[in-house]
Amino acid sequence: MLRYVYGTDLKYMPKLAESMFRHRTQQFRNRLGWNVEVDTSGLERDEYDALNPLYVIWERPDGIHGGSMRFLPTMGRTMIAEHFGRLTGNIRIESPLIWECTRFCLAPGAEGRVTAALVLGAGELMEQFHLSHFIGVFDYRMKRIYHRLGVQPDVIGQEGENREMVGVGLWEMRPEAWEPTLSRVGIDRARSREWLERSIALRPGGTLAMSA
Repeated sequence: MLRYVYGTDLKYMPKLAESMFRHRTQQFRNRLGWNVEVDTSGLERDEYDALNPLYVIWERPDGIHGGSMRFLPTMGRTMIAEHFGRLTGNIRIESPLIWECTRFCLAPGAEGRVTAALVLGAGELMEQFHLSHFIGVFDYRMKRIYHRLGVQPDVIGQEGENREMVGVGLWEMRPEAWEPTLSRVGIDRARSREWLERSIALRPGGTLAMSA
């Protein structure tokens, strides 16, 4: 199932949180070779995890992380503004209708529907918060996945060629993407909304209002 969890609430689900940060180490440092910060426990966190982002997390039946993404409003600090400005012509993308999406991560051996579930979660957030777009950095390996799911980004800027390509894109949840995405996850819209509403109910005050 999908969980929608703020950074400050991860302490209430330590098994899920620990496995997410450990899987991020396995994906970003061990497999992709990124220069990321890993603590002595083997968990990958960066400065943006300290800003109380909102995570969309696929939780497996055993309570372990299956995949996740991290969201922050562009009205505050973002990775793109601070580290990838060259890809936007050093123009800061800042709007209350746009959030940044980073740290797309899949657990080792994640089942095929997890990627679709994360796309579904992003769409639910877009509707819940009345957003127009997400913005994020993507690389060559993700282009095929976006095409398969029908969520290709509008590319703002990119550098490199073929497998060395890195770009910045804007995403929206187009109406025609809902049905095939739900089908890939194997649920209907009512169940998707139930997952979101369950996360809202579990929060103090019963709200997902962005507090970062």
